[in-house]
Amino acid sequence: MGILVANMPGFALPAPAYFSPLASGGTGQADLTAWFATFVLIEGKMRGLFTFLFGASMLLVVERAEAAGRSGAAVHFSRMAVLLLIGLAHRYFVWWGDILAHYALVGAIAYLFTRLDARQLLAAGLVALGATLAWNALTWSTLLWAGARSTPAQVETWNNFAWAFGVPPREWTESELLAMRGEWWDQVRWRWAYLESEWSFLKSVGSETLAAMLLGMAAFRSGFLTGEWSRESYRRFALWALAVTFAAYVLLGLNSLRHGFDQRWVFFDSIVATVPFRVLGAAGYSALIILLLRPGGWLTERMGAVGRAAFSNYLGTSLIVTGIFYGWGLGLFGSLSRAQLYAVPPLVWLLMVTWSKPWLDRYRYGPLEWLWRSLSRARLEPLRRAAASGST
Repeated sequence: MGILVANMPGFALPAPAYFSPLASGGTGQADLTAWFATFVLIEGKMRGLFTFLFGASMLLVVERAEAAGRSGAAVHFSRMAVLLLIGLAHRYFVWWGDILAHYALVGAIAYLFTRLDARQLLAAGLVALGATLAWNALTWSTLLWAGARSTPAQVETWNNFAWAFGVPPREWTESELLAMRGEWWDQVRWRWAYLESEWSFLKSVGSETLAAMLLGMAAFRSGFLTGEWSRESYRRFALWALAVTFAAYVLLGLNSLRHGFDQRWVFFDSIVATVPFRVLGAAGYSALIILLLRPGGWLTERMGAVGRAAFSNYLGTSLIVTGIFYGWGLGLFGSLSRAQLYAVPPLVWLLMVTWSKPWLDRYRYGPLEWLWRSLSRARLEPLRRAAASGST
């Protein structure tokens, strides 16, 4: 639900607008306020939370398979293979911002760490986080070098960075606008022509994804994600983790504003300096959510059902929101300001909490969870829940 807020610019505006308001979506006061609020509260932390929980659930699946006498490795790698195919289909046929194919590749690597205990997983996650910081800093140095734009190589490098963090050449933005407002096949062709390969994406952000997965596995194995800490411990952790995270993001957001969204500083503020705070914020939000849970409560039951059908809700969101903004639907791509975009998520959230629980009261899994499970096991899994004893 949170990652939808983070992804709204990616759904509705040209890709560079995800990080830079200068690229599209407007720079009025309301638009900059919307950017700043999502940067501080949402950006990076929802993806971190999603990855955090993916790592925990991956470990849970492996342990349950082995407890049932099956091969944890066979179960895990068959799931990752199917997830990779679904993610690639999502990326090229529905929306460019897919994360599932990337999770499948990194999840295959993360399996190597499943025998570690909580402390070892924590240490491995921190090492991967350190590698991420070093890699991102090195990449930033390349951008600083290109800033002079005094040679063809520097100009090319600068423009390549502008495709994600600045204002790219006009023809690139216009080609995306034309494709996304056009027919479905136009969008597929554009994604095929312009998107970087999964291997390139893995090289650029794989270590950070692995770090969040490992830390999620550590959080699961330590009892943090299963409610085994005291409420006071969760309260203290949530307070300091979110306070530190929000303070850092406020300073970095103000820095981007002060430099007029110069792409060198957008990259530093959004990609380099936030590395430790993205995962800290994800863990802080986890503790806060655990504190807010009230077993048996109406909202907790509804939210829990949304989580149990997270795969269906994630992909369903892409279909709904691209239907609003892409040419095969309402065709509003690039038409709304950044501030106006955020009227959409509450409507999608309402749909999520409305359908998920009634469906799961009747069926064992969400529809796409069932498909993933069936394809991974190469057989149709039972979907409908068995009728209660004595019922008609």
